[in-house]
Amino acid sequence: MPDGDYDPQATEEEWQDRWVDEETYAYDPEHEETDPNTVYSIDTPPPTVSGSLHMGHLYGHTLQDFAARFHRMDDGAVMFPFGYDDNGIASERLTESELGIRHQDFERREFQRKCREVCAEYEAEFTEKMQDLGMSIDWSRTYKTIEPRVQRVSQLSFIDLYEQGREYRKKAPAIWCPECETAISQVEQEDAERHTHFNDIRFDLTEPTESGRDSFVIGTTRPELLPACVSVFVHPDDDENAELVGETAEIPIFGHEVPIIEDDRVDMETGTGVVMCCTFGDQNDIEWYQAHDLPLRVAIDESATMTDLAGEYEGLSTHEAREAIVEDLDDAGYLEDREELTHTVQVHERCETDVEFRVSKQWYVEILDHKDEYLAAGREMDWYPEKMFTRYKHWIEGLEWDWLISRQRDSGIPFPVWYCADCGEEVIAEKADLPVDPLSDEPPVDACPECGHDEFEPEDDVFDTWATSSLTPLVNAGWDWDAEDGFTMDDPELYPFDLRPQGHDIISFWLFHTVIKCYEHTGEVPFDATMINGHVLDENREKMSKSRGNVVDPAEVVADYPIDAIRYWAASTAVGDDFPFKEKDIVAGEKLLRKLWNASKLVEHLAAEPVDEPEELAPLDEWILAELDAIVEETTEQFREYEFAKARDRLRTFFWNTFCDDYLEIAKQQVQDAEDPRSTQYALRTAHRTFLQLFAPLMPHITEELWHDMYVDGDATDSIHTGDWPAPKGYEADLEGGEAAMAVIGALRRYKSENQLPLNEPLDHVAVYGNVDGFTDAIAGVMHVESFELLDSAPEITTEVSDISLDYSTLGPKYGGKVGEFDAAIEAGEYELDGDTLSLAGETLEADEFEVREERTYSGEGEMLSADDAVVIVN
Repeated sequence: MPDGDYDPQATEEEWQDRWVDEETYAYDPEHEETDPNTVYSIDTPPPTVSGSLHMGHLYGHTLQDFAARFHRMDDGAVMFPFGYDDNGIASERLTESELGIRHQDFERREFQRKCREVCAEYEAEFTEKMQDLGMSIDWSRTYKTIEPRVQRVSQLSFIDLYEQGREYRKKAPAIWCPECETAISQVEQEDAERHTHFNDIRFDLTEPTESGRDSFVIGTTRPELLPACVSVFVHPDDDENAELVGETAEIPIFGHEVPIIEDDRVDMETGTGVVMCCTFGDQNDIEWYQAHDLPLRVAIDESATMTDLAGEYEGLSTHEAREAIVEDLDDAGYLEDREELTHTVQVHERCETDVEFRVSKQWYVEILDHKDEYLAAGREMDWYPEKMFTRYKHWIEGLEWDWLISRQRDSGIPFPVWYCADCGEEVIAEKADLPVDPLSDEPPVDACPECGHDEFEPEDDVFDTWATSSLTPLVNAGWDWDAEDGFTMDDPELYPFDLRPQGHDIISFWLFHTVIKCYEHTGEVPFDATMINGHVLDENREKMSKSRGNVVDPAEVVADYPIDAIRYWAASTAVGDDFPFKEKDIVAGEKLLRKLWNASKLVEHLAAEPVDEPEELAPLDEWILAELDAIVEETTEQFREYEFAKARDRLRTFFWNTFCDDYLEIAKQQVQDAEDPRSTQYALRTAHRTFLQLFAPLMPHITEELWHDMYVDGDATDSIHTGDWPAPKGYEADLEGGEAAMAVIGALRRYKSENQLPLNEPLDHVAVYGNVDGFTDAIAGVMHVESFELLDSAPEITTEVSDISLDYSTLGPKYGGKVGEFDAAIEAGEYELDGDTLSLAGETLEADEFEVREERTYSGEGEMLSADDAVVIVN
């Protein structure tokens, strides 16, 4: 090993370059050592090309890498690809922002070319940053969701579902984003709080009722929808308003007349119990429109601007029209009341714009009829953590729409469809011709198969980006079609994938849609397990956002700390939990790197050359290896269960406390003092190799460096990361006895240090009461004890209460000023302890309301030392 301190920057850069140049992590299905039955495949999430690396990327991809590195060592071959989701709204908006343009101002192919150029720059930068994080990705397997190969897979998916009868095109109300000017799916909505007003508006009847009633009041937050009003509804059980049913109302200031109808979907508890139906304000409006065959009145266009139907308000935005209409309603005497309100609305998650509902022709995947099957598919997967299945279940149970997959954008994969210009018959591309673009390619027929017409109109919509990214398992397994064999896979051993890792925020996006697509195409669940990570929060557990100014820039963190230390931080919490970014956790990782480096130098000093296993190991040497066997077994199971935080903490504690602080110090003396040090040298090298292997998934750079320095000859390219995961070697020892012996040795070391005695200073007599039988010679030899006595019974020790502390946060509210009497009673010794209760000042406190600290005193010959459960007497 080189002299001096560990240089993480130089080491990490060197290994990152070597891993990429030497294709250390490439997946080769043809390699002689690749067993298709044990290949571990990861269906990695393709990040959206919409900006720079953020802490969520760093955290989520590091968790994936933990799994990849462990299984590569444990199972053998791992397929760990990478991809970019570079089609759709995100890349389109990025291009518009980057170049200061609008997609509407360009011919589609020209704008798509600009998108490719902008995305390519961001992708190159992103790839470099990912490689700088030391991810064990097979970079030769990088894919882009807009590349021709993926376009072909996406269009094949469309045609297959179309031929199965699982897709349809329909003119119907759809969720619409006015900012992006496209239809979106239910999953792309999210809740947002909006400040608005609740307006009570009086409607006049065209004719008074028999009782003489000539008007009613409706409360609404959206008066700008009045010109789109097509009916008024009353609940059948609403006795107060029952007389309105069958009458006709006149819409205030707009003048058109609408019928008043009864329907049990009216919420009688909201507002006045009378509601207007506008085409369209919400889901209820759509249901009423369809159920009662109401007319369509379009008052808002695709950009949330009022149409000519709004009369003098034409050209205003919906928000401008809202204020103008309210003002005019007030002037005309129709505004009965107005109060401020904060309520939840649905917005497009991409741009946070309030959604509208518009009638348009769109393509859908039929999913509502298969909800039970998708739920059953979800149950077939192992969920890490298991609680995340509930989110998946609730999403499916709450579905109200089929999956709308068409988008009115320019950046995306085209639908492989043309329409007969005469009869509208759909003409679908041939599978062999894919990918195609109907805007530039000819249809596969010369005449319409339905009516014989010879002119066609191309479909100019593109797929929703999730319609393609939901195919990542099939893309990475090489799914394709040919005339002879139908649908095939180039790498069938990958499918179903072993793991789908992703964030909990896209369970309803990516995971659910992947289940739909892959299940419908293959009849199988696309992955065996899913690992759902949480979000990185700021130190106050608030979500990071630019508006709050609490965003942590990964570039700054990477510049200040070793990558391995950052990875140590990434393993600090249970998978699935949101957790705060704390710099001290990275500092703790940095300290561990130094500890590992310095311990490795000491091991190399004490055991520079390989040593054959002796026929008989010294008791403490065999004990440390038996303990390590248990650690190997425990951490292996934790890695398999994706419990990285538990594995990290258990491994660090054992390495730092037991191996470094206790055993290494003993080993130094044993190597120096023993006539034949081979037992200890063998144990040192064996334990050290095992520690490097166990730490390798978490801290790949330093473990690779130490592995090559100490265990790989010359310029060999054998990587620790492509070697075997350690297995228990079958060492047997009294683990509890060894721990007790280590505690006794530690107590004796402290005794010598506190009394300024050399470690090799002989001790005349040491008596121990404790479970150290079998280790007495080891203790005596290491600590130079001339006379060692193992006591059969405990020496006379008095245990006295040294302190009683009270839980004031509980006792204060419960007992008030009497707490002072408790303190006085404790001070005076006027109390009685009885098991888990404490009686004092006339009250009895329970176990969770106080804590007792005790100390042991010894009055015999010699000095008693503290050694956990053992008692050590030194004379």
